[in-house]
Amino acid sequence: MEALDLARWQFGITTVYHFIFVPLTIGLSLLVAIMHTRAVFAKDVQRKDAWTRMTKFFGSMLIVNFGIGIATGIVQEFQFGMNWSEYSRFVGDVFGAPLALEGLAAFFLESVFLGLWIFGWGKMPEKIHLLTIWAVAIGTMASAYFIIAANSFMQHPVGAMLNPETGRAELDPSQGSIFAVLTNVTTLAAFPHVISGAWLVAGAFLTGVASWHMVKHHRAAREAGLETPEGEEQHRAARDLYRPVVRFGVIAMFVSAIVLVVSGDFQAQIMFRQQPMKMASAEALCETETGASFSILSVGGPDAFATDCDGVTHLIEVPYVTSFLATHTLDATLQGVDDLNAQYKEQFGETAVNIHGEEVAVDYRPNLFVTYWSFRLMMGLAAFSGILAFWALWVTRGKGEHARTTGSKAFQWFAVLAIPMPFLANSAGWVFTEIGRQPWVVHPNPDDPTVRLMTLQGVSNHPSAMVITSLVAFTLVYGVLAVIWFRMMQKAALKGAPLPQRDPDTDELDTPTLSFDY
Repeated sequence: MEALDLARWQFGITTVYHFIFVPLTIGLSLLVAIMHTRAVFAKDVQRKDAWTRMTKFFGSMLIVNFGIGIATGIVQEFQFGMNWSEYSRFVGDVFGAPLALEGLAAFFLESVFLGLWIFGWGKMPEKIHLLTIWAVAIGTMASAYFIIAANSFMQHPVGAMLNPETGRAELDPSQGSIFAVLTNVTTLAAFPHVISGAWLVAGAFLTGVASWHMVKHHRAAREAGLETPEGEEQHRAARDLYRPVVRFGVIAMFVSAIVLVVSGDFQAQIMFRQQPMKMASAEALCETETGASFSILSVGGPDAFATDCDGVTHLIEVPYVTSFLATHTLDATLQGVDDLNAQYKEQFGETAVNIHGEEVAVDYRPNLFVTYWSFRLMMGLAAFSGILAFWALWVTRGKGEHARTTGSKAFQWFAVLAIPMPFLANSAGWVFTEIGRQPWVVHPNPDDPTVRLMTLQGVSNHPSAMVITSLVAFTLVYGVLAVIWFRMMQKAALKGAPLPQRDPDTDELDTPTLSFDY
């Protein structure tokens, strides 16, 4: 394999691995902040105690996830200098600005205030302490915004011009400069979609973990007998401790679903205009069509991983839907993959000069198989969260003393099964976004295509052996970190929150601690 292929594999592996932690940190920081708020402003002592316990329980997992997310995220930025130095040379004056803002402003905000939140329990005024976790939540979303702004410049470059003397992209004051980069329409469309995807991850995580414990305590109460002190304690744990979190997680999933659909529709229309090749490949739309159908199932030719359309057969289609997604009209004409490829070859050339100074043939079609199926996995895997949300609402229906819990083993295991599905859906969405952009690392803006760079022109001029060494090293280290992270999260999740205990002398509830294992 060439250094280019190895560098792409390395960046893909480390990116997808890092993004396991990102949406959970973004979403969980907000949900933990809301739970902490409910605890602070609760008027009932028992409800205040319950929300405090749940805040500290899920906060312990937030801390673990945040820590490993930092370690894996640093590697991402190193790789721009390691394997993609030509890309960094070309676009660093523009791309570096939002990355610097992310590190100096957003990351500083979230990391400092997370430390204050962890060690500030009982040492700061209650409402001041509450503000620290809200600062963390705001910081994580600000961090996401700056990273998305940087990525959106790669998808749709704005606010910059090409300096013919240096051959580099530079911020252009006449186009709005950094302000144009940060308010890129691609950024404004992608940000709510990414954030709502993070809420879905966190909502499913909350619901899944809390459902597991709710079922466990429900069954323990039935086995001990509701009339016994132990059975009554277990019943209260299921109904008053974990059931509210289950329903809170469901609300988060419903809110995220609404924002995902609305923002996804807006983003799709933008991408049909900015990157028609990506969207045509996502639908395996090989020929230009009027009133294009939405492909539910297509199969390829002899080579399933090919970029071309040879042998592609649409088995199940829904008429007119793709045209509607693109323009909100049923009769829109959309260009196909082959026609777009021919158009780009005429516009940008049939060959390009790589980093070795060699002229090589260029194909403007992304990997059709990966683009098509990652787009469907992004949507299909989210269905698990929908099933979990409705099932959880049903088994926890009722209010007050009539509020229900369940001992269903089927629901308990499905809740656990549904936890990783939005993680995978988020990763599939990013795979679609990045693979569908190929062969560009900076996709040309249709209105001003001067700022553009192909992936084969952005890689560092390293020997393959050097890249494969770092690829193997990162993969092994990340494998070890994955095991450590999973065991720590599993241990914290299975441990559960300590059940309320009353002091026999004062009749006051004990104070739960924020505990996490290293």
